[in-house]
Amino acid sequence: MRRPPKDTEESARRITRRGLLLGSSMLAFMGVLGARMRYMQVDQAEEFRLLAEENRINIRLIAPARGLIFDRNGQPIAENVQNYRIVIVREDAGDLDETFAKLRALVPLSDDDVERALREVRRRSPFVPVTIADQLAWEDVSEVAVNAPALPGVTPEVGLTRHYPLTDDFAHVVGYVGPVSDYDLSKLENPDPLLQIPKFQIGKVGLEAKSEDLLRGSAGTKRIEVNAGGRVMRELSRLEGQKGADVQLTVDHGLQNFVNARLVGESAASVVMDVETGDILAIGSAPSFDPNLFVRGISVKDYRTLTEDDHRPLADKSVQGTYPPGSTFKMVTALAAHEAGVVTAGETIYCGGYKQLGTRRFHCWKRGGHGWVDLHDSLMRSCDVYYYELAERVGIEKISAMAKKLGIGIKHELPMSAVAGGLAPTKAWKESRKQESWMVGDSLNASIGQGFVLASPLQLSVMAARIATGQAIRPRLVKSIDSVEQPILNDGPLGISPTTLRQVRKAMYSVVNSRRGTAYRSRLLPEEMEFAGKTGTSQVRSVVVKNADVPWEQRDHALFVCFAPYDKPRIAVSVVVEHGGGGSKAAAPVARDIVARALHGALPPLEIYPTGERDKVAKKFDSMPLRREDGGPSGRDRA
Repeated sequence: MRRPPKDTEESARRITRRGLLLGSSMLAFMGVLGARMRYMQVDQAEEFRLLAEENRINIRLIAPARGLIFDRNGQPIAENVQNYRIVIVREDAGDLDETFAKLRALVPLSDDDVERALREVRRRSPFVPVTIADQLAWEDVSEVAVNAPALPGVTPEVGLTRHYPLTDDFAHVVGYVGPVSDYDLSKLENPDPLLQIPKFQIGKVGLEAKSEDLLRGSAGTKRIEVNAGGRVMRELSRLEGQKGADVQLTVDHGLQNFVNARLVGESAASVVMDVETGDILAIGSAPSFDPNLFVRGISVKDYRTLTEDDHRPLADKSVQGTYPPGSTFKMVTALAAHEAGVVTAGETIYCGGYKQLGTRRFHCWKRGGHGWVDLHDSLMRSCDVYYYELAERVGIEKISAMAKKLGIGIKHELPMSAVAGGLAPTKAWKESRKQESWMVGDSLNASIGQGFVLASPLQLSVMAARIATGQAIRPRLVKSIDSVEQPILNDGPLGISPTTLRQVRKAMYSVVNSRRGTAYRSRLLPEEMEFAGKTGTSQVRSVVVKNADVPWEQRDHALFVCFAPYDKPRIAVSVVVEHGGGGSKAAAPVARDIVARALHGALPPLEIYPTGERDKVAKKFDSMPLRREDGGPSGRDRA
């Protein structure tokens, strides 16, 4: 049936309205979509381009070269050597177990190595490169490079690692570096991002630790392109970091080696100091160790060997060790008493073998006594009673003040680990620390370097230098940083009477060069090598027994301090031999040989020694593990 024209027109109008409505909606939607596409493609094009590049471009840190360390003559002490290593990035590696299995077929990795590497990979952020193995041969690295397509996320690299060419000679001075540990990170509030790199090396002890900020440098960056499998395709750009500062020490490597070689077999320490500048020319502690063992992580066996040695090779006795200074402290007591005016240089005091104080006797080392002695004789023959008397007159406060003026009881600031301050005790100190009043007997013990008095070999060397010059010179270990000379530290005159100092120096000269002196056998013959010194023996037990009758660890410490040459001092030397017995027998001969080497500039000739000492000196020199002056081993030829 045919529809009326009116119904047809109405239907057409409805279809047109719906079409317009639908068309408008579609047009509006297309407009919104177009605007959105324009916003994303034009306005946000840069942002999305960067996001896309992040899927194929990684930015990695470049570890800077660590600053080098040299001796005063330019001999390398700590250097960087080439190190081939393999690193892995977890987010690019895929199946870690499969990757490591493939890697083990190419590179010698033990089960422990793999377990340790996997543990490190899983605990680090997925984008951080983790070192799987280092110190590899070039052949191993080449194998990995050739097979790189089958090892996603694995990259062979060439880096630097620390090396100490003089091994044990500078172990206690320079210290060593090692991989960053969680403990290291816990001590830092805002750790350098470099420290997040696994096996990144930082200073652990010694100068390496104390000058870490100087030596480390700052990181560089590199942009690398990786494919979908995580393989590094190419390096796009590189911004090199800043190398760490080079540090030059005041120490002479030849003299340092001689000092360490001379102390071999002992538990001992020695410090050689330039009396004019304060430069430390040698600072040895025996026994020593090879710091290279610690660079990549020391084995349990090697570490146990070091820690179980009763001579304590890991301890730096030169600055950390503090000892009763014994009779080397008598110059302090003498200067305090004479400066206070309680005694004169020519005044004599009778030594009958002891001093009576109440019901207690304070004995002299010579049971029969020394008779009447003055300042000169008391130092030359090391009479104890003379100093007991001075201590009773002057009191501990002035003795302590003089000790600090001469550098004892003062912590000298050096970039070394755990530098000790020693102890110059006072009444207030004892009341505070012991909750006891100071007794006169305490002063008598302190007057001969016993009781509460403690000093390190470094402090004893400073004391000898200050007595030699009358100047408050301070020790200096760093000569220059990046070729910029560091200041000499001198606080000016000590404020001690030059006359009194001359009298003490003259007495110290007689200790070595007078037949009645306690160190006469340790003299040197040439006039230009004559030196002045003082022996010391400090007790480590309260009961007086012969050293030969007790175990090594209960024997007395042997000490000696000196300056040389006597007429125009250039160096000061201190020697402490733990449990060595008497200072004249154990410490003075060591100091004599060190003085001879320092003044002569090479292994000294036998002719400068007394005739009766030459055979012993020759045997000692022949047994010493000396280096050549270029740092090589086994240089024993005499100049």
